[in-house]
Amino acid sequence: MTELTITPPGRPLTGKVQPPGSKSITNRVLLLAGLAKGVSRLTGALKSDDTLYMADALRAMGVTINEPDETTFVVEGNGYLSQPENPLFLGNAGTATRFLTAAAALVDGAVIVDGDEHMRKRPITPLVDALRSLGVEADAPTGCPPVTVCGKKGFLNDKVTIDANLSSQYVSALLMASACAGKPIDIILAGEEIGAKGYIDLTVTAMEAFGAKVTRVSAAVWRVEPTGYIATDFHIEPDASAATYLWGAEVLTGGKIDIGTPADKFSQPDARAYAVIAQFPNLPAVIDGSQMQDAIPTIAVLAAYNKTPVRFVGIANLRVKECDRVRALSLGLNNIREGLAHEEGDDLIVHSDPALAGQSVTASIDTFHDHRIAMSFALAGLKTGGIAIQNPLCVGKTYPGYWKALASLGVEYTEA
Repeated sequence: MTELTITPPGRPLTGKVQPPGSKSITNRVLLLAGLAKGVSRLTGALKSDDTLYMADALRAMGVTINEPDETTFVVEGNGYLSQPENPLFLGNAGTATRFLTAAAALVDGAVIVDGDEHMRKRPITPLVDALRSLGVEADAPTGCPPVTVCGKKGFLNDKVTIDANLSSQYVSALLMASACAGKPIDIILAGEEIGAKGYIDLTVTAMEAFGAKVTRVSAAVWRVEPTGYIATDFHIEPDASAATYLWGAEVLTGGKIDIGTPADKFSQPDARAYAVIAQFPNLPAVIDGSQMQDAIPTIAVLAAYNKTPVRFVGIANLRVKECDRVRALSLGLNNIREGLAHEEGDDLIVHSDPALAGQSVTASIDTFHDHRIAMSFALAGLKTGGIAIQNPLCVGKTYPGYWKALASLGVEYTEA
């Protein structure tokens, strides 16, 4: 299937859809369970490209992982990671790549962390520099993967300053590895700017569930004690980023979709997008996406049908995701109607046009192989005919069942 064209349902979408487990939490607890000694049972987990890359990498490092059903990983760790025989290939999984780059310092020997052509364009220099300051030999000649880390079973130094302006994942990676570093480690932010800081809270909560001790010394400093990790059973909540597409489908069509979890019960930062989405078709004139980055593609497509224009700010980090999402959104929206969006610096301005609803266009959306671009532009197809999604199977990165979920609500589409 190279292209999928959606038929607008012409009615409210109603029904029940269970989103998959959280990618962010699944990849965190897979690593923590792999670093623990003993057996951990992870339920409600996401099984997708990103998480399966993480699981396979951990297997290559000596961790036993079984999958008794579609939403469970049973992880048996040795309390340490072994040197893999071959480079770790992680596709375009940013979480797995960053987390394992730091965890590789805990190995006795060299580890190469690599990815596909898209991952090889995603910056990792700040994390490599941080590892070097901790006394770890690490090298990424292009500033992106592949990364070579010569592990020495821990960190030689006891504090590190990290520039997290590009990604909070750098901080999360260091936090999780530090509990196994053999000494207390202070992780210090360089400046106050940090993207998606709520995901650091998500990391700390997961670490504490596996027995770690993390102290917030100040707004910019975390201290991690050398506790290691204790095997534990952990239930993973649904993915809030995936939920945004269902919330978007609900408000666009005036329907009612039960996703099984109230928005205020999510611990993931992207759940705050619900309060914004619920305002459609009267979205705010300015939306700050800095703390709900993965939800911005969803809201940007909704903005095309809003009553008034919307400016998205705080989204510079979207340029270094699976693709340049600011550019991809602008191009896709303008493909639907010329002049529907434009970029100003790193801001995205969507010139809303409610009259698009009910129209038919000829718009083949280049997803740039980005799952979030594919899933968000599918929402436009619920209101406007002729929206075709290129490379629709790229949704397998985080939501393999996405098209089936829409079909279960009565959405029809044709494949090419």
